This record gives sequence, structure tokens and C-alpha cells, in this order.
Amino acid sequence: MCTMTAMAAAASSTHRPGALDITRRLAEICGPPFARFAGPADEVAGRTARWVAVPGGPHAAAEVLRLAAAHDLTVVPRGAGTKIDWGAAPAQVDIMLDTGRLAGVWHEPQGSGVAEIGAGTPLRAVQATLDRTGQRLPVDAPSPGATLGGVLAADEAGPLRLRHGSPCAQLVGVRYLDADGELVSVGESGTASLGRAAPTARDRAGGSAAPAGGPGGGAAAIFGTGDLPGLDVARLLCGSQGGLGVLVSATLRVQAAPASRVWVSRPVWTPLEVHDLVRAVLAARLDPAAVELDLPVPVPLPRRRVSPSHPSVAGRPDHPALTGRATRPAAVGSLVVLLEGGPADVAERAKRLTAVLGGDAVVSHAAPEWWGRYPFAPGDTALQIEVPINDLHAAVYALRDAAGSPVPVRGSAGVGTVHAALPGSLAPDRVASILAAVRGVLLARRGRCVVVSAPAPVRRAVDLWGELPTLPRLRTAKAHLDPHHRLAPGRLPGGL
Repeated sequence: MCTMTAMAAAASSTHRPGALDITRRLAEICGPPFARFAGPADEVAGRTARWVAVPGGPHAAAEVLRLAAAHDLTVVPRGAGTKIDWGAAPAQVDIMLDTGRLAGVWHEPQGSGVAEIGAGTPLRAVQATLDRTGQRLPVDAPSPGATLGGVLAADEAGPLRLRHGSPCAQLVGVRYLDADGELVSVGESGTASLGRAAPTARDRAGGSAAPAGGPGGGAAAIFGTGDLPGLDVARLLCGSQGGLGVLVSATLRVQAAPASRVWVSRPVWTPLEVHDLVRAVLAARLDPAAVELDLPVPVPLPRRRVSPSHPSVAGRPDHPALTGRATRPAAVGSLVVLLEGGPADVAERAKRLTAVLGGDAVVSHAAPEWWGRYPFAPGDTALQIEVPINDLHAAVYALRDAAGSPVPVRGSAGVGTVHAALPGSLAPDRVASILAAVRGVLLARRGRCVVVSAPAPVRRAVDLWGELPTLPRLRTAKAHLDPHHRLAPGRLPGGL
């Protein structure tokens, strides 16, 4: 972290009127160790910030937003930065608001089945805390090290989405800061209260504070005053990438951790075979927690000819080892089903499931290595495909045809949401043609293909989202919650 002297020197180099005052004020709000001039690594999808502020609680975060409003500065929230390169680059990043100190897990009254969690809390820390009481959050986002706020801001779901839905589905309420620095509390009752955030003991500990109350503000403007359908506001924040508000904390449902978990896997060869197996698994009513698919790019194995006199092929002149032809290719993927529950119940369901999947099915008490991981790496063009499960095989075939070769695909076959990876070396116009072909196939099947992340030239050249029917509603929400476009401008679809 920069000292005040170093920060002042860095700020003066921006040549922006008032930069020194802004730098000093950020240090006063967050504390000198937690406010600094941004460095090369402080970027959002390639757009570098000017300052980084790490407020110690909601009150301090609100003050940062008020400072930004007073100086017409843009603000982009950042958690652990695991998805900072997802989506479009913002038009401008003046202040990067790091939520790392807005952390903590607070249980609600005994037996309530919910917990309030600070936005900056790493998801792994949440699960470790809950595990000590025999509970868990039914959220398993793949990004390692992700914070809860980052998971909600991207609405990032993992294998458990089949049974429990996306993280947004677990929300009971949220507390967030609007673009003017007002702390808004939205609960399941459908009401919202707004007001200046007053510092409390939990504030100073990095937690969330109760709002001071009083009607008004952006959230009420969307839906009118009076009773506010609060979960609609909360769900708008899900997937908004910080473009509609800055999450301070979220109250989510928790559940008892399952006593037993087993993974039943079966090798698969083609997307059509996956389609048939998934339908059979779901029709068997085995209550799976997850049905995941991994279709990596197959690696051809060398075929070795052997002597006709070898004992393994003697008397079989048509054996593949003699002809060099394979009667069936090596399996190129896996379909894996997760079962959770009591030990006896899970064992019984696993036995029935192996019968459904066939003789190649294997039961394991450990997840496969690829479970809950994305198939793409930094520098790839990462795609997310969403389509009804009956048409998932058509989407994968369309992607293969458009790309001209197999493409690694992985994800939740049980809900029709998978990710795929295109090489980062592909030219932007080639990626655009692949997207057009896949989206054309998906259009008639009520599906969509979104570019999750991509190298900068691809990100600038292609339509990341495709057709988006909800864009008018999103535009309305942005106009009311952030009319001056100070929160992550340009990160949302349509350049919002």
C-alpha cells in the first residue's frame, strides 16, 4: 500500500483537477493503508483504474460513493477479482472499490435457516464457517477464491444448480449501496428501506449496518413507493457486475450438510448419447443433486500393429490390432451424477442409477478432477451455452460444426447450461462467424450463447451477448438505480 506521500505524488501525475484532494479524502475514509493510486494490475477487462479504495465497512463504502458522486467519478466494485475479465470492459474506471473488508458470516436466530454474509467474504470461508455447525450454503461456484459478492454479481452457479438453482435463488435479502451512497436493505417481505449508513460496531468489524430508514431513492423509483417487491431488486443485482449497486451483504438460505455424497460416472462418446442418458437419469426420479458433463477434445491414441502370432490376436485376422482400425473409439468424455442424502438412501439410489447408466458406470466417494471447473483457461474465448436439455446435443454439434473440430465442453447437462472454450488465437472475425452459426441454431430452440470472457481484440469486435429480450427492463433499471452511469458504466449489455 502507498503512504500518503507516495499517494500524493501518484495522484498529482493524473493531471486531473482535484486529484490530490480526492486521494487525501479516500485515505481519510478508508485509512491510509487501504487507499492508494491504482497500479497496472488494477484493471477491469483491460481497463485500468485510477484509484483503489478498500473501505472498512458499509459506512466507509457509502462515503466513497458519495465522494465519487461529488466529483463525477465512476466506481467499479471488485471482490477477489476472479471474474474481473468477464463481460465487456467498462467505459471508465476511476475508483475500484475493493470489498475485501466487507466480510463476515453472521448466523440469524437459531433454526431460522439463513445467514447474513458480507459481500467480501470468500465463498470457501463461508462454507468452512458453516461446516463447523453441520451446515452449508448450497452454492458451489467454480471460480477458486471467489467472494460471495462476486458470485452474486456474476450469478455464477456450479454443479448444484440442478437441485438448488443459481445463487440468486438462495437469496432472502440483500443490503447494497446505490450510486448516491444510500444504503438500501431489501428483504423477503418485499419491502425496502433506505437511508444514510450510520457506523455501528458491525460496520467497524467489516459487516453490514442496519439502515436508518426513510423512503426514497432509486430502488423505489423502479417499482413505485409503498410495498416494494424486494426480491425483484435483489435479483436485478444478480448478474449485474456491479452496474446497478454495490453489494454490502446478502442473507441466504443455509441447509444441513448431507451425510453422504457419491459420484456415479459413465464414459460417453457422443453428444447424442449424453442426451439419451440425461433423459434416462431424470426420468428415473433418483433426485440427483447434479448431472455434469465433461467432453474434452479427444487425443488420438497411436494404433500399434502386432504380430499375427501374438496370443491376443491368434486366429482373429479381423482384429483391430492387425488392421489398424478401431471398432469403437476410446471414450472422449464422462457423464457424472452426484447423489446426496443419508448413507442408506444414497447407496440404494446409486445402485438403481448404475442400472440406468449401464455396465460401464462406476460409483466413487470422490468427485472427478474436473468437477466444478471451467473448461477454459486465461486467454481463451470462453462461451456459455444455455438451452433446454432436449436440445443440448444439437447446440454442441452446432458448435463443433461451426468451429470445424471438437471443442471442449463442460457443465450442467441436467439443466442445459454448459461452457466451452475456443482458442484465444482465433481471429475475431472467425469467432464472430462461429457465434453467428451457433446462435442461429439456438434461436429456434429458445437457447442462447454468451461470450463470458475473451482476449481484448475479440471482446471489442464481437457481440458478447447476442439477442437479449430482457434488455428494455435492464435499461429501465439502470436509468433509475444509476441515472448518471457512475457504477461500472458499459459493463452491462447494451453498453449500459
